[in-house]
Amino acid sequence: AWTHGDPRKVIHPTDSRGQFCGQQGTPNEYGPAPPDHSVPQIPHGIRACSPPCPPPLQICVSKCPDRYMTYMTTYGNPASLEYYRNFCTPEFKSSQKAPLEVLRDKECPAMLIPSTPLARRCFPAIQAKKGVIMVGNETTYDDGQGRRRNVTELLEGAKKANVVLETRQLAMKIFEDYTVSWYWIIIGLVIAMVASLIFIVLLRFLAGIMVWVMIVMVILVLGYGIFHCYMEYAKLKGEAGSDVSLTDLGFQTDLRVYLHLRQTWLAFLIILCVLELVIVLLLIFLRKRILIAIALIKEASRAVGHVMSSLLFPLCTFFLLCLCIAYWASTAVFLSTSNEAVYKVFNESACPFSGQTCKPETFNTSNVTKLCPDAQCLFAFYGGETAYHKYLIVLQFFNVFMFFWLANFVIALGQVTLAGAFASYYWAFKKPDDMPAFPLFSAFGRALRYHTGSLAFGSLVLAIVQVIRVTLEYLDHRLKAAENKFAKFLLSCLKCCFWCLEKFIKFLNRNAYIMIAIYGTNFCTSARNAFFLLMRNIIRVAVLDKVTDFLFFLGKLLIVGSVGILAFFFFTHRIKLVQDTAPSLNYYWVPILTVIVGSYLIAHGFFSVYGMCVDTLFLCFLEDLERNDGSAEKPYFMSQDLRKLLKKTNKGQPNA
Repeated sequence: AWTHGDPRKVIHPTDSRGQFCGQQGTPNEYGPAPPDHSVPQIPHGIRACSPPCPPPLQICVSKCPDRYMTYMTTYGNPASLEYYRNFCTPEFKSSQKAPLEVLRDKECPAMLIPSTPLARRCFPAIQAKKGVIMVGNETTYDDGQGRRRNVTELLEGAKKANVVLETRQLAMKIFEDYTVSWYWIIIGLVIAMVASLIFIVLLRFLAGIMVWVMIVMVILVLGYGIFHCYMEYAKLKGEAGSDVSLTDLGFQTDLRVYLHLRQTWLAFLIILCVLELVIVLLLIFLRKRILIAIALIKEASRAVGHVMSSLLFPLCTFFLLCLCIAYWASTAVFLSTSNEAVYKVFNESACPFSGQTCKPETFNTSNVTKLCPDAQCLFAFYGGETAYHKYLIVLQFFNVFMFFWLANFVIALGQVTLAGAFASYYWAFKKPDDMPAFPLFSAFGRALRYHTGSLAFGSLVLAIVQVIRVTLEYLDHRLKAAENKFAKFLLSCLKCCFWCLEKFIKFLNRNAYIMIAIYGTNFCTSARNAFFLLMRNIIRVAVLDKVTDFLFFLGKLLIVGSVGILAFFFFTHRIKLVQDTAPSLNYYWVPILTVIVGSYLIAHGFFSVYGMCVDTLFLCFLEDLERNDGSAEKPYFMSQDLRKLLKKTNKGQPNA
């Protein structure tokens, strides 16, 4: 890609011959004025031609046109023709040539309209003043045949260009908002970072209270629901039509009809009673496992406190992911621009060579011009006939696959590093005295030195599944217009199955990487051992997973919600103390959304480290229970709180 590609094709405009405008080493580098822009022809009408039709006229110019003008009206007017000459091809020499011949030979555009430059291209200068559509401060224009036309007739042809210009204006206003509010946005993100850190520290003391308050609130809400359903059921007793059964009533589009039936409230009452009973029974039988989950969450908060550098490690992972994205994007651009300029024969009349490829350098001396005098060798598109050009789509597919593989490898490297650091905390008998001096750095070094192959293999398995999912999404997009319902059904089933498979592999990989960090075994052995260890403790896994999910959800909601509300009141000038300090904005939602999204990403980064810590300590805890018995030879490494909870002791070391 880097050998054949040329990103200038994406950035810089070209003329009708595929030559860059105003670039060094190109035919358009020099001229009467340095060419900077490409002006597309605005066709006056539609002219029939023998397929293949020639491409639209594009010319490199020094500046965009600033007035309405047609070639027919400038013919015979030297002053106007001199201005018009700036928008014609270099081959346009003679003003004595008939206008129709000039337009036929595509030496000049048929019409000019006032334009404005954007991204080195000229777009019609469309604007609205007091609800009136104007182009170049004019509401009408001369069509070259003596008639005045309304500029609204140009809107359909310039619709996409107008969208680009409006987007540019919107982008400029957003950029202005960022220039006056960037430091306040940074302050908001710092507040989110501090709040995330405080929340993680407080989990050491408040995790149990938060979990039990949530459980009690659920029970109370369900209890109120049962009471409300019973009161509604009793209130409808004796009312006309309330005793009609649901089967007799049938399906009704107005769902409020069902609320006037006693049977509806009786069904709600039974469902809520069953849910209440199930939750109470689960609390009775799982109370100890809930206490273990709370203790592990508290222990994770202590571990993060001893390895504070782990909270900054997601920045390293983010940086490596940015490198992967940049590598993939640049390679994709080079691949997509590695086509060559293809020239084909275009003609107005029938010609046996029409549509065939040609070379502009030798075209005038070839037999084509002798047999077809009106034939031209014009730029058609960027492409190629070599094997490399034919398999560009395959190379793009491979580039996407490599992106997934590299991205998953970077994520896996981060997971193994964090797991190794937190595992060194758990397996330190005297915490934190027996921990290494730099646990995160040591874990990172071990991962690179010993486990690169395991990480690459686990990432490869996940990348294959993700590429299959991308392929299925592509096929689904292509089949949207198809009427084959069986194919759509089959594709939907496959998408669902591979989505579930990806989730399972991510779960398995995460726990396999933890086992790799603990034991140093290969990927397959670690995945098998982690899977069966979790299956032997499936109830503990489910309880811990739901408890941590609730705490993380609550943490993100509190942090993002509080910072977002604070940003809203600040940027909308509703805080009287800092009302004069807040900047004046075009769109107050720009910094608010930036702060909300940034706060979520910061909270997600902190909680991803915390979640990895909880999962690592949980697997270490399960291994500790199965490997050790509390004897002097095999003492427990779990904290004293966990031993008390499980009524376990280390013989000879009751307080260790």
